[in-house]
Amino acid sequence: MKHQALWAGILGAAVLTMGQAAVAAGDPEAGKAKFYTCQGCHSIPGYTNAYPTYHVPKIGGQNEAYVISALKAYKDGSRTHGSMQGNAGSLSEQDMADLAAYVAQFGSNKRSGPITGDPVAGKALTEKCASCHGEDGNPPAPNFPRFAGQYESYLINSLLSYQSGKRKHPIMQAMVQGLSEEDIRNLAAYYASQAGLGIVERD
Repeated sequence: MKHQALWAGILGAAVLTMGQAAVAAGDPEAGKAKFYTCQGCHSIPGYTNAYPTYHVPKIGGQNEAYVISALKAYKDGSRTHGSMQGNAGSLSEQDMADLAAYVAQFGSNKRSGPITGDPVAGKALTEKCASCHGEDGNPPAPNFPRFAGQYESYLINSLLSYQSGKRKHPIMQAMVQGLSEEDIRNLAAYYASQAGLGIVERD
């Protein structure tokens, strides 16, 4: 388990280095103008995806490199979601960088969804996650998503999607194999109950 986490950290650092060299600097003002297609879902606190039902993720305060990688994954089809693929499909790399720069300057919304799992039990399962996502869900490197304070239902759906193969990412798929649905719910509960570091909260 420790070897898996170490390997994930090493590979993640390599991906980060390559990604930083290839991504143009984002312009948050330009990103603000381009964000209009995102507002219908990501600017409504507590808004939920229709089916399956889960909270649309908080993207305020996410690391720029991660936002860019997520948008690229929707564009190339390695992550599937009708609306997101439709929105990302027409974005240039500069568009993605601008949007990422814009959302990164905001904090996660203070409103949070219900916690249905056991955060204490979830914390005991975080050893294999910590090298990439941080012990409390605040990642040590910017190419990984911030889990701290994210909606529990979104985290559950994401982890189940990796486990089923709906989301394609070899490291994440390997990490979640062997987790029960209860484990996933408890992990999500732990991270959802944590506070984001260095983020200014805004309504």
